[in-house]
Amino acid sequence: MHILITGATGLIGSELYKHLLNHHRVTVLTRSPSRAYIKLGHRIEAIQNLDEVDFNNVDIVINLAGEPIVNKRWSEQQKKRIYDSRLNTTDAIVAKINAADNKPKALISGSAIGYYGRQGDVEITEDFSHCYDEFSHQLCRDWEAAANKAQTRVCLLRTGIVLSAQGGALGKMLPAFRFGLGGPIGDGQQYMSWIHLDDMVQLIMYLIKYEHISGAINATAPKPVNNEEFSKTLAEVLRRPAIVRMPAFALRLMMGEMADLLLYGQNVQPQRLIDEGFRFRHPELKPALAQLLNRN
Repeated sequence: MHILITGATGLIGSELYKHLLNHHRVTVLTRSPSRAYIKLGHRIEAIQNLDEVDFNNVDIVINLAGEPIVNKRWSEQQKKRIYDSRLNTTDAIVAKINAADNKPKALISGSAIGYYGRQGDVEITEDFSHCYDEFSHQLCRDWEAAANKAQTRVCLLRTGIVLSAQGGALGKMLPAFRFGLGGPIGDGQQYMSWIHLDDMVQLIMYLIKYEHISGAINATAPKPVNNEEFSKTLAEVLRRPAIVRMPAFALRLMMGEMADLLLYGQNVQPQRLIDEGFRFRHPELKPALAQLLNRN
């Protein structure tokens, strides 16, 4: 198959690309082909503009592009940049799909469990509709609505915290925890719905294969934990203490509104994947962290 990926140099995209390359033709949309070549190797077909690819000859579009959520403090300008980077790319892709005579078989498009907003400990599946109206919800709601305009099968990846030792949230946590300076955030009761990078890649492969699946999919492991348990488990795997608690007020001073992503959470279940028979390789946190950090 011919697969077009946006966001291929990101945490998920770069790992997914490796899995696709041996069996499919892969085209990568990127703002910097030189960076893409360095990260992904010189076998890639890198384009800078969607006009460079004929959508009549594309089988699957995987849309993972977007300004990183947590790299900068959320000023109004930064929130607009985060929003526009997702909506503009998705709108452009959908327009190309809809204009094609021989349309791609599917659009697999990014979203996040931020769609649900802050929710406490209530268990959430894809059918949950009482979303908390804040920036993360508005962003994901509009992002999904844009993708749903595509005249093809659409899968929406409501992704949790993707665990990888090479980057992402875990990569940011590791230095402090390795020095024994990690610990819970706030009261530690906020849920962290996570997924191992391997499972994230495999579920996208699963969605490519099984053409009857569409709509929203919670891309999270079936056993979420609260922040206190996550911190305790990570410290245990690293054989370090986890006694340095980050007060909520201090986090808000440092991060502003963006701190809410860490102080509130969602207890998300991947019910659609469970019902479809998807088998998680890493359903439990401690073995997942041990595998990532090569600790037994």
